[in-house]
Formats: sequence, C-alpha cells, structure tokens
Amino acid sequence: MAQRPVVSTSRDQKPKFAELNNLISEKLGGRVLFTTDDWFAVAENMLKENEAEWKEGEFTECGKWMDGWETRRKRKPGHDWCIIKLGVAGVVAGVDVDTSHFTGNYVPQVSLQAAVLTPAEEALIPERQSVMGNEASDHDLQQVARLHSEEWDAIIPRSKAQPGYRDTCHTFLRSSSSQRYTHLRLNIFPDGGIARLRVFGYAVPDWSLVSPLEVVDLAAVGNGGVCVGYSDAHYGHPRNLLSPGRASSMADGWETARRLDRPPILEADSQGVLQFSGFEWAVIRLGHPGKVLRVQIDTHHFKGNFPDSCRVDGCFLQSRQEPEKFGTDDSFWRTILPPQKLSAHSIHLYQDEVVMEGAVSHVRIVIAPDGGISRVRIFSRVTDTPESSA
Repeated sequence: MAQRPVVSTSRDQKPKFAELNNLISEKLGGRVLFTTDDWFAVAENMLKENEAEWKEGEFTECGKWMDGWETRRKRKPGHDWCIIKLGVAGVVAGVDVDTSHFTGNYVPQVSLQAAVLTPAEEALIPERQSVMGNEASDHDLQQVARLHSEEWDAIIPRSKAQPGYRDTCHTFLRSSSSQRYTHLRLNIFPDGGIARLRVFGYAVPDWSLVSPLEVVDLAAVGNGGVCVGYSDAHYGHPRNLLSPGRASSMADGWETARRLDRPPILEADSQGVLQFSGFEWAVIRLGHPGKVLRVQIDTHHFKGNFPDSCRVDGCFLQSRQEPEKFGTDDSFWRTILPPQKLSAHSIHLYQDEVVMEGAVSHVRIVIAPDGGISRVRIFSRVTDTPESSA
C-alpha cells in the first residue's frame, strides 16, 4: 500500500523556482566535468532524473553503495568541490540539495558559484574519470586551477544542508543572480554526500541569431520555454513536456490523477469528443513571443491513460510576472487550437487547425478530462515584440 509522505510535497511548501526547468538534467545534456573526489559514489549520480534509491546491505570495494555523490572523509586541508556544465545555458533561480538516504554522512554545508566559459576555457579541465574510489591528482588540480573557479560569481553563499531523512532531505536555496551562466562550481564543506542536485531556471538564447522567417519551437527548454503553472501533476510534472526528444517512459511526461468529477456514463458529441465538465491545464511561458504556426501533441507511452481531447489557448503579456489565478481565468485566453480528439501512443500534428493569428507570450495546454501527454511543441515565428526582463 502506498504511504503518504511524512511532509507533504505540495506546491505550497516548495519555493516557486522549484517549478522551473532543471538546467543540469542529464536528459538536457548536463555533465560533471571535474570533481576533487568520488570515493564512495560518483558525482554523475546527482544529475539522474529518477529519485535516489536505497539498497539495504549492499557494499562495494569502497564501502556502502550510495545513490548520489559521496566523497571520502577528508583527512587533509581544504574541502571538496566539483564543476558541472549546464545542459542549457541560462539563468539559475535556485537549487534543491537533495540528501535522500544520506543521514549520518550528508554534506553539512554547500555553496554555488557560476561562470560563462568559452570552449577554450572548458578545454583546460582535465579529462573526467568517473570511477568510484577516484581522487583528483595534484597534476589535475594544477590543471583546473588555471580556471580560477574559486573566484567565479557566488550565486548561493555557504548554506546549511539537512540530513537525508524523508522529512528533511530537501534543502531549497535561492540564487542571488539573474545572469546567464554555462558552468557551475558546487562546493561542499568539508566532505560528505548529496543524492541529487536540481538546478532550477530557464535558458536564455541569443534571439538576434534567429531569422524572423525561421520556424522554431518556442516552448522548448533550450529556447527558454518554462512551465509557470498547472492544475495537477500527480504522476509527472508538466515541465517534462518541454524536454528534447521523445519521452523515455510515462514518467518522462505530464500525467494527472483521474478526475473525480468524471460522469459515471460517458457521452460523445457529433465529433466523437467525450463530454466532461472538468479539465486539467498547464501554462507555458514561451522563450520569446511568437506567432504560432503549428502545434504538436505527443502521447508517446500513454496508451491506457491518454486524454480524450486537447485544446491550446494563448495570450500575450507585457511582463513575465504572471497574474494570480492566471491559468484558470478564461478572460486572458484566446483559442489557438480548438479541442482535438487524441489517440494513444501517437504524435498529433496540427497546422490547418490553428486559428489564432496574433503573437502570444504564453500558451495554456488544456486536456480533458485528465491523463497524460509526453511532449508539446509550439512551432512559431519569433515576432519583433521586445522581451520583458526576467
């Protein structure tokens, strides 16, 4: 039987930045480039998409198997740290230092620094050897020292982390910077373990390089798309809709709980669309305002739980500050794509069905009555409308 968490993980108890994209996600191409130590567990584990696991009684040659990054107990001056390349360059709004299962061995304090590195500067970092029991050599430390990473911008000061019990494992820390970065330096003081690191933010592309005639997916993570609100995310967060490629599983999509207001006997209209009083929704802020030309809805992996229909609405806001109850106030929204019947495990591409012609800054994905979709693509042309500051 499923157990309720000791502390609810509702949106009300998370900072707003924790709804943004994870810029170091392994599915976005986030990579660990350097660590001072990987004795018990390698740092790449911090970038995994799945929740950290616990394996009772399992040991390796280096000690207890742990699903995270865990360094040895330091017995010389200094502290441990690592360099991480963001999967997409962008603004870091905050982080979640997840110490799940690290209870007597969690890292006591952390800080985060950031920089923009050129390919030539990144090439100064020694080739990564991701192996348990490894430790950076004096030669490697001398090589990476040429980056002067200890002088990078401090975006999160040294802060206390919490032990990895179910009710204390998440430490949310807000960034003090709104600048665009490509690389991070995670400092742990002095040693210990972190199960997962989530770096929440949004990409900042150079739109001056994009022709007004070019058609781009303005909802994509790499183009600055970000989910800014939703009705329900019981099984999967709607930010997954913006990820590159096709979904790897149902967990890599947006899936809601079954609505309890479903009618006991379902009826359809003349178009075969089932009639429901309720629906679920997710709002996406596009990376840049644009004119929508095509919409793609992918239900990949959703076979017995895809929505019956989907609608897409749009609006234009001058500011990035979304109003309260933005997602449920129909006065903001105009229809981009009228309700369309969906099918299981399929890509649905709509072009002739798109009815809205003006520029939009936000889109609202509406599914009826509930269920899951894996990806949404909003193919558009960038407009000349200037972006507001973040």
